Amino acid sequence: METLELGLLGRLVLATLLGGVIGLERELQSKPAGLRTNILICVGAALLMDISRGVAAAAVVGPADPGRIAAQVVSGIGFIGAGTILVQRGSVVGLTTAATLWVVAAIGLAVGAHFYVPAIGATALVAVTLILLGWVEGFVFTRRRSVDIQVTTEPNAEVLAAIVGIIEGYRLKARTEKVEKQRERFRASYSVRGPAVDRESAFHEVASLPGVRRITMN
Repeated sequence: METLELGLLGRLVLATLLGGVIGLERELQSKPAGLRTNILICVGAALLMDISRGVAAAAVVGPADPGRIAAQVVSGIGFIGAGTILVQRGSVVGLTTAATLWVVAAIGLAVGAHFYVPAIGATALVAVTLILLGWVEGFVFTRRRSVDIQVTTEPNAEVLAAIVGIIEGYRLKARTEKVEKQRERFRASYSVRGPAVDRESAFHEVASLPGVRRITMN
């Protein structure tokens, strides 16, 4: 019994590491499902798969399906993945995050089923896909030049948060360079990177935002 429990513990540790590898990349990209989410999903899937195997092996009346409990992971992950998909300004965002959660659950199931090599291999492939191909997409499809945007607003932190939300809503990379309070106003500077057409659209939407007094881009 102790050997079985130690084996299960080892599998959960492996699931934690594999889920953490993928979750770390998502966390560094500031995605909604980051390190903790991916680890929890991978560990949970591995545990349920192991329990499913154990229940089937302990069946005393007829053969039991070792995948019965684990199959519910596939259904459950669909609800979690759906929560990460949003429609913003006519564009669907969050599909990559949802797909990543689905694959992480599959990796956890593989660990729980004792398929260690496929689980490790799948983790490596997912990491390469997210990191390398993400870089390729950014290099090929996105103009790498950054532009600086200076915005003068009313002294309201909610306006600043709305500005960042608008910029990121167009899938642009935004970095806050400086925020200063000058008398009865805020002056914020942002470095924005992304397609020129999206930068222009975000610029005009920010300019029409209530509370924005002045905006310049160079």
